[in-house]
Amino acid sequence: MSGAPPLQHRARKRFGQNFLHDPRVIQRIVEAIDPRPGQTIIEIGPGQAALTRRLVQRAGHVTAIEIDRDLAAWLREEFTPEQLTLIEADALRLDWSTVAADPVRVVGNLPYNISSPLLFRLMEYAERVTDQHFMLQKEVVDRMVAPPGSRTYGRLSVMLQVRYRMTKLFDVPRGAFNPPPKVTSSIVRMVPRAAAELPEMDFATFGRVVAAAFNQRRKILRNALGEVAGATAFAAAGVDPMARAETLAVDDYVRLTRAVAAETNAA
Repeated sequence: MSGAPPLQHRARKRFGQNFLHDPRVIQRIVEAIDPRPGQTIIEIGPGQAALTRRLVQRAGHVTAIEIDRDLAAWLREEFTPEQLTLIEADALRLDWSTVAADPVRVVGNLPYNISSPLLFRLMEYAERVTDQHFMLQKEVVDRMVAPPGSRTYGRLSVMLQVRYRMTKLFDVPRGAFNPPPKVTSSIVRMVPRAAAELPEMDFATFGRVVAAAFNQRRKILRNALGEVAGATAFAAAGVDPMARAETLAVDDYVRLTRAVAAETNAA
C-alpha cells in the first residue's frame, strides 16, 4: 500500500465525494468503531481509503463498496485480495442480501444526496447487522436522534428509532475533508434492536401511518391521517386526533398502527 491518494483524481459532484483527510478525525472514528480481527466489516464509499487503511490494519480484511470506477481501479492496486474485497457498485442499488452475511458491521461516509434513501434500504437487512457507524450531514444525524416535540423530529426520526438504538457521537468540521463540504458532518452509531424488542405490528402499515402524519405536519392528525385512521383507531390507540405529528412518541405511532390495522380488519 502506497498510502498516497490517486493522482489527479478530482472529487466528483455526482457521487457526492468529499474525501476525509484529517488523521485525528480518522483515528477518532476508528476508535469509535473499534474493529476487531474476524469481524465482517463492510465499508460504503472507501474513496481514497483514508478510513479503509485503518480498518484493514485493525480487522485484517474489509469488504468495500465503491461506485467510482477510477477509485475502484486504484483501490485494487493499493490492497491485496486478502485485505480488501472490492464491490464496484451503487450501494443504493446493490442487492445487500449477497453481501450482508450474518452478522456484519457497516461503516461509511455516506454521500449527502442519497443518505436517507440508503438508510431506509439498509433497514431492510437490519436483522443481519451488528451495528452501523456513519458519517452524515449534521442536520440529518440531528433528525435521526431527535426526541418528540423537537423542531427536527420527523418521519426519519420515527422510522429509524423504532428499529435502531442511535447515538450521535461527535461532529466533524468541514476542514477535515478535501474538498471541504458546505456543511458540518456528524458521526452516528446505529445498533439494531433485537427481535424481542421490536413491536408486534405490520411495519408496512407503520410506514404508511408515519409518512401520512408527517407529509402534512402542520395539520392536526385527524386531517393528516383522514384517509388512514378513523375516529375508532385514534380512540383505541389513546392518541389525540387534534395533536400534531411531531408531538407523538414512537410508541404512540406503534399503538396507532395497531389500531389502524384492527380498524381495517373490522371494516
